[in-house]
Amino acid sequence: MLLELIGRDRVRGASVLDIGGGIGVITGELLKAGAGHAVLVDAAPAYLEVARNELRAAIVLDRVEIVDGDFVRRADAIEPADIVTLDRVVCCYPDAESLVSLSADRARSLLGLVLPRDSRLVRFVLWAGNVRFWLRRRPYRAYGHSNQVIDGLVRDLGLRPIGERRTFVWRVVLYGRGPDLASA
Repeated sequence: MLLELIGRDRVRGASVLDIGGGIGVITGELLKAGAGHAVLVDAAPAYLEVARNELRAAIVLDRVEIVDGDFVRRADAIEPADIVTLDRVVCCYPDAESLVSLSADRARSLLGLVLPRDSRLVRFVLWAGNVRFWLRRRPYRAYGHSNQVIDGLVRDLGLRPIGERRTFVWRVVLYGRGPDLASA
């Protein structure tokens, strides 16, 4: 859904910053759609190894810079990009305000977010999942940050929503900067 909202016509020649890019699916698809260069940032070395292999197999690895680490901690060293994406990353990060603000600040044209919907049922599902992680002594926790707060942070940095899709759990939203952006 995020790729559909971005659309192929917005990708041609664009630079991409894929934050929490995992195994490189979004990065690879945007490069295959015509993006010129991408930076993939992720804090999980195992994911980055898979991403390297997948991007090599897709014959786009030569156009990707892979950054190992926490984006918030490394943000000062990461350049802005035309398209910035965070696909199911906001829910994995405790400090959504820093993550979203720094991401939005680096988006020259588009910011795409996939985050949990703001509803009681989704918050309950996240809570139940966290109880399960706690019982299994796993350090991971999921977060259901306020969608209204996220929208306000992005708006304060000069982006406005130009397209949105929803599933039962997820909210997929594309924000744009500039007067020439048409709704998706």
